[in-house]
Amino acid sequence: MAEKYVIRVTAGPDYDIDNHTVVPVNTPETVKVNTAHGDVELNVRIQDYVGLPRNSPSTSPYFSLEPHKTSNDRYSIAIRFTPKKSSDSSSNDTDGEKQGIAGGDLQFGNDFDHPIRDKLPPGFSYAMNIVKWWIDPGLDGDAYADEPYLYGPGLSSFNALHVGGGEHDPAKGGLVIEEGGDEAGLEKREAVGAPGTAKERMKWALKPYAKDNWVYEYGQTYCFDFFNPYLDFNDFALRLPGFTLPIMKYWDGQPLRYVLRNRSTSDTYLVVLFTLYLKEDVNEDGSLKDAALKATKKDKEMAKESGKIPAAEEAGNKHEGEDYEEARQHFEKLGVSKSHDDESKENTDDVD
Repeated sequence: MAEKYVIRVTAGPDYDIDNHTVVPVNTPETVKVNTAHGDVELNVRIQDYVGLPRNSPSTSPYFSLEPHKTSNDRYSIAIRFTPKKSSDSSSNDTDGEKQGIAGGDLQFGNDFDHPIRDKLPPGFSYAMNIVKWWIDPGLDGDAYADEPYLYGPGLSSFNALHVGGGEHDPAKGGLVIEEGGDEAGLEKREAVGAPGTAKERMKWALKPYAKDNWVYEYGQTYCFDFFNPYLDFNDFALRLPGFTLPIMKYWDGQPLRYVLRNRSTSDTYLVVLFTLYLKEDVNEDGSLKDAALKATKKDKEMAKESGKIPAAEEAGNKHEGEDYEEARQHFEKLGVSKSHDDESKENTDDVD
């Protein structure tokens, strides 16, 4: 079944895909997302990638680096993040000079717009126990909720955490994030008792006092890398120790969404969408046909219904055709053109 689909990755500041940019997977080029709450740079790497855009590199030099080579990591979401103090940030300011986001409030994880409980396979609870025991004990969520979610504090969830600007090296695949920090960053880590290795830091971060003492300071840059060998984006399977879950068998059509967010304020800093499209709904140039556009528009409507996208006041009463045309033009800005069926029609409304 997986061979019938092709994947595309987009990223933006919120849940509205109209505000997203197509991510150039496996290239050193970063996607930049800037909001009132923070500045983000992003690299996404996927091993053996065969998705969109067409002719994307199938791999990245990143996967030849350690520890990724030995661990046989299958993907990476690398983030460079600088939080900002906005006008409504006072609700989670800390005392003194170190104003910022509390260690337990910066979360990273997945959420969905409608229930998936009817699609969950037998043994799913067992799989989740493996994930929490083997991969990230800090994870918290409810897969059986009306709006399922699975978040973890970034402090314990990110595989690598660097206090400082980190390194961007095209020869190594873009953002290369190693545990630690620059000189000032290392001092800040030591001041709160954060261990120097990733494994020990992730374990330390589970303690309440660690999350209380750690602060993501406004104006300070932090680098995160989230990677593992467990999720295979080519055959869409979750491979855990002693357990393999064929995702496509239970998939209900929703995109896989990763979110960097603030637990206390609900501010969203970054949303990364991994969306599957039927290959027959994608043109040779990688643009989406009408069927794929409609499916993506439906995903957006579900996000609106769940409250993740604020209801915008419409200027006047639009007809359905006008609404669809506006959506199509938004997607063209993401590198999505009209379907081949439309190419014979007038192109006076094309968007550069």
